[in-house]
Amino acid sequence: MANQGAKKRKEENARHMSNLRRLIIACNVVYILVRMVIFHSSFTWKHWVSLGITTAAYVIPYLQLASMARPTYADDGDLLDGGFDMSTGGVCGYLHDVVYITSFVQLASIISGKFWYTYLVIPAFGAYKSFNFIKGILPGASEGNLEDEKTRKKREKMEKKASRGKVMKMRNR
Repeated sequence: MANQGAKKRKEENARHMSNLRRLIIACNVVYILVRMVIFHSSFTWKHWVSLGITTAAYVIPYLQLASMARPTYADDGDLLDGGFDMSTGGVCGYLHDVVYITSFVQLASIISGKFWYTYLVIPAFGAYKSFNFIKGILPGASEGNLEDEKTRKKREKMEKKASRGKVMKMRNR
């Protein structure tokens, strides 16, 4: 069973992508039923635009995740890799966040249009991560880390303790 891990990851990825697909379909069906059928009198062109935006916000991350989860096979048909591990963070986690935020915005926008402002979380988080990345690259960025009094005393105490060396106590019987 040399490729047992790859087979397991392939099955996990297939199950995960199926769950994401169900979430996307369920959110779209609920939005369409409630917005177009129940509240049809207040359905305007803005709601068509919002449906298009949420569809794009679902499709783009979903296709990226699907390509990451796709297993690779050898020429003879043997499974080489089960695909990317969907439980890891990084870009994969950010793509999941976009899907989950989109589902929240789509369902909550049935109640009020003000929930569209929740989408501002995505670029705000991107700006925050970019700012921290750029701040770390700039020269002299690490000089601003000043140590407070409590941390300094604790560090000095640990250094003093380490410089003394260890004293072993033996028990006499």
